[in-house]
Amino acid sequence: MLYLRDAFPRERWTDALPETAAFWLQMHAGFRAQQAQMAQAATRWRSGALDPRGLHAALIPTLQAFLGHLDGHHRVESGHYFPQFRLIEPRIQAGLDLLDRDHDAIHADLDALYHAAVAFHQAVAGQSSDAPDQANRLADVLDRAAPGLIRHLDDEEDIVIPLMALKGGAGR
Repeated sequence: MLYLRDAFPRERWTDALPETAAFWLQMHAGFRAQQAQMAQAATRWRSGALDPRGLHAALIPTLQAFLGHLDGHHRVESGHYFPQFRLIEPRIQAGLDLLDRDHDAIHADLDALYHAAVAFHQAVAGQSSDAPDQANRLADVLDRAAPGLIRHLDDEEDIVIPLMALKGGAGR
């Protein structure tokens, strides 16, 4: 699969990408920004700069958007784009299989994030004494989920963006 990245390396991705490829990169940039924003909120919590209510305000709206957008994005990729890519370029089957498995693993992380977020939200809304513990659990789940997501975004781009660029917006 590296032949695609070698044929169209990241340094050239600014060269008039097809619209779909540029949109894909925008979506991924948004996920990275949301992940960084959530990590920053968790860091502020751990440093004592935020109390549970402050963490709730800084984290939950972003997390809600992140969970919904990422789940939807993966459904479109696995349900529409990846099957099209398999037809367009059969040599990347193993890479697409890997990306689909990543989606499953990431979905498990999203599920864990959702449940940790609900527990934290309920603790804050109910003014429960365990709100700090729930905040710590949520921050820990965020930490565990981030590396796999970031790696997946990078891996996916290394396959998908060159394919789209070399095949003229493949998978529209």
